[in-house]
Amino acid sequence: MAALPEPGLEFDVEHFLAQEQRKGLLRFTTAGSVDDGKSTLIGRLLYDSQNVYEDQVRSVAKASVNRSAGPIDFSLLTDGLRAEREQGITIDVAYRYFSTARRKFIIADTPGHEQYTRNMATGASTADLAIILIDARKGVLAQSRRHASIARLLGIRELVVAVNKMDLVEYSREVFQRIRAEFLEWNGAGGGRVYTLPISALEGDNVVERSRRMPWFEGPSLLEYLETVEPRRAEGLAHFRFPVQRVIRPNQDFRGYAGQVAAGTVRPGDEVVGLPAGRRTRVKTITTFDGDLEVAHAPMAVTLTLEDELDLSRGDMLATPGAAPEAAPRFEAHLVWMNERPLDTARRYLLKHTSQTVTAGIAAVRHRVDVNAPADEHRRQNAAAGATKTDTLEMNDIGLVEIETGKPLFLDAYERNRTTGSFILIDAETNATAAAGMIVRAVTGGRRRAAGPVNAVERRARYGHGPEVISVGGREALAYALERRLFEHGCAVTVVRDAPEGALEALRAAGLIAIEIGGAEAALPDDDDRAVEAIFATLFREEGIEGGEGI
Repeated sequence: MAALPEPGLEFDVEHFLAQEQRKGLLRFTTAGSVDDGKSTLIGRLLYDSQNVYEDQVRSVAKASVNRSAGPIDFSLLTDGLRAEREQGITIDVAYRYFSTARRKFIIADTPGHEQYTRNMATGASTADLAIILIDARKGVLAQSRRHASIARLLGIRELVVAVNKMDLVEYSREVFQRIRAEFLEWNGAGGGRVYTLPISALEGDNVVERSRRMPWFEGPSLLEYLETVEPRRAEGLAHFRFPVQRVIRPNQDFRGYAGQVAAGTVRPGDEVVGLPAGRRTRVKTITTFDGDLEVAHAPMAVTLTLEDELDLSRGDMLATPGAAPEAAPRFEAHLVWMNERPLDTARRYLLKHTSQTVTAGIAAVRHRVDVNAPADEHRRQNAAAGATKTDTLEMNDIGLVEIETGKPLFLDAYERNRTTGSFILIDAETNATAAAGMIVRAVTGGRRRAAGPVNAVERRARYGHGPEVISVGGREALAYALERRLFEHGCAVTVVRDAPEGALEALRAAGLIAIEIGGAEAALPDDDDRAVEAIFATLFREEGIEGGEGI
């Protein structure tokens, strides 16, 4: 923590906050096999860098079972769940924040057990650097390779390989060099930058201060390296990307498109193109709760107003004209399978990408990544179609697959942009997350035909709305004006006059919007134009039609 002023000196809060804001931020994650000492390392790092409050230390000291090797059980500073403390393992991802005089840090302490690989992937998804812990007694294990593979797939180009528990191998230089050589041989060339160092998290060697017990190691301590390393992040997109999350229309004089800038920057007056329609316009204002801005950049959340009225809704995108993302219904992606139910190419899934959810199917499983194979072999498999084909992925498997969606996605390769290049697969039956995906490239070619009857989820994904029946009485002009308004918005809509028995239910079952002439008129404004806008605003006040009960 930042040093407090000497007694008698006035503490300038504004100056202190300004100093903190100027510090850079590094997000990193810890990973490794079970009982490699990840939580102990993070606890020691926080304790020795004086980033733990006294009441936390007292609480942990009371809960510590064995304090013979140090003042407290450092793992208890991060293992907060009762089950974690009882079993002595990390189960959930624990996020911790601390700072030094040079930099601010956010740590994701992730589980090491294979059963919780999905949690590790979650923690690594936003990290700039990964610390892979290896037990000096056990050497490089399969789980160590798995976590390093996931870190690479998630775009992390900086790895720190910390050979822990050196105190249990008498601080042997030979043991460290053997493990270091084994990992570097597996990692191969071109696998990003790797810094290796020997540590003892329990004793504090090479964690914050350099170890006197290992004079043969001349590199910086872990904290010294974290304070000075400049992560080599993947080349981000320079072109503007803005997935629309919500249309804000509090009154007739304001229409704004809310969302998070996924890439690039935007200023008032910049030309943008609205997808999927392809119409161009210019940004009028960048609106926030605190007022209008002159510029917005990733990952800011803002509301954009445009000079022209475009038909945009949730899931659409604003982008740089001439450099828009690919609109592809079929693409290759790496999957980290997270579900106990194996991947089934015959099933349909839901796919969440940026601000939209669509139906998806697995057209093909190209290969399963062998985490024990050298990293260079992974790259060769990616380049060679069908290098090690398989039909499924089990829980915690990593594979390259080809996915087909119910409608095109506006996507970029994950290595260029994490936001527009990532997605999750959802089991439509249980609503559980089935997999996390990183897009490799769009695929051109024939489309895979889905089997079985079309279901309600697929209809909603295709049309962008649910079923609805709207009764307008005998107002024929209103019926056709409303049909035109909804049709131009991309809805599947039809007008029905004096509908026979069962017709409206059939249209509802088909996922359509039916405008009924001849039924009992709902309470609507007398003016047709106002009535059209009132019905439209009611139907699309959030993320699409909510009803099914009729208006």
